[in-house]
Amino acid sequence: MSRTRRRATIVTAAAASVVAGVALLPNWSAGASAPAEPEVDARTKATFQRLADAVFTDRTNALVDKPGDNGKKPLIDGFSGEVAVSSGAARTEDDAVDRLGDRKEGLARLGEKYSAANTSVTLDHTSVRGRKAVVKVTETTTLTYEKVRGDEPRTTGFQAHHRLTFQADRQGNWRLTDIRETDDGYLAVNQTAKPKVAAATKAKTDTMPSAPRAAITRPAPSNPKNLTAGGYDYKAMAAYAEKYWTNYNPDYPDFNGQGAGGDCTNFVSQSLKAGGWKHVPGYVYDYTRWFGNADIQSHSFVGVNEWSWFALNSKRVTSLANVYQMDVGDVLQIDFDKDGSKDHTMIVTYRSRQGVPYLTYHSTNTYRRSVASIIASYPNAAYYAYRT
Repeated sequence: MSRTRRRATIVTAAAASVVAGVALLPNWSAGASAPAEPEVDARTKATFQRLADAVFTDRTNALVDKPGDNGKKPLIDGFSGEVAVSSGAARTEDDAVDRLGDRKEGLARLGEKYSAANTSVTLDHTSVRGRKAVVKVTETTTLTYEKVRGDEPRTTGFQAHHRLTFQADRQGNWRLTDIRETDDGYLAVNQTAKPKVAAATKAKTDTMPSAPRAAITRPAPSNPKNLTAGGYDYKAMAAYAEKYWTNYNPDYPDFNGQGAGGDCTNFVSQSLKAGGWKHVPGYVYDYTRWFGNADIQSHSFVGVNEWSWFALNSKRVTSLANVYQMDVGDVLQIDFDKDGSKDHTMIVTYRSRQGVPYLTYHSTNTYRRSVASIIASYPNAAYYAYRT
């Protein structure tokens, strides 16, 4: 249940002209000279970074199982004066933290908890135009799994990129008014906004191989995987994904950012290739072909739907009835809005002894996130599980 808190005002009298979530420029009287543009020196940039760190740390902390911490004051409340959060953005963050608290409770019902977390933010770039500053940052978060069942991996983690907008008032005080995720992919565990869904591939999908949806209920019917069959090295697939989940392999293009559409399927294809999937050369638009290197990639190598068409047509995969049947090297795809076009691709890099698969993926770069956590974030999505 949502926990609404009363937040002490963080907006000083000098910043009262900032209206809920909307950046207003000062309304100077006719003939009056405009105040000098505020200076953004190294100290101010450092404060921008510290505030961004506080925002994302507050979000992450909302997921951690810390009894008695519900009344703890948010870190962003500690900022006032020259750099702080606007009243509108503060309400938005309150709502985000409440929803993440609800997600924590939902995860606990699924048998998953986090015992500790660490979030750090690096400042990538600051641009200032007049009384507006746009700050680009990289968030790196690690969450430690609480040993509820005893077979969880040690940690999960992700790296996400954000754009923060600050507006200065007449006195030169900066107020954070907006936060946007800039990755082309999908949400990190401490994000609450709706995912940005890539444009659907326009094709006559009724002529393409189609996978049945996978159930998301537990327990799942038994469907053990032979990790030594088929001539593939599933451990090599997982090792590749866990090596390059945040440090991209320079031997391949990076499709994350700049509106490229996301790197998720490109990353999974690389992992499968590392485990023994062989190229099928040919025309890049032919979904029966599959190949990728630094210079050229087939659509089936980098496209979500095209990958599924190739994988099913080539019989390199079979469909699984339930997501909890997945094992190391298996692939999960999601159709977030159930429009028939799949949106995201992930690969299993760890499976617990009690049957929980953990996925690693790009866009947003993520390491060993449990399928339970993904379902808790997207309970109404359609899921497609593939045995490789």
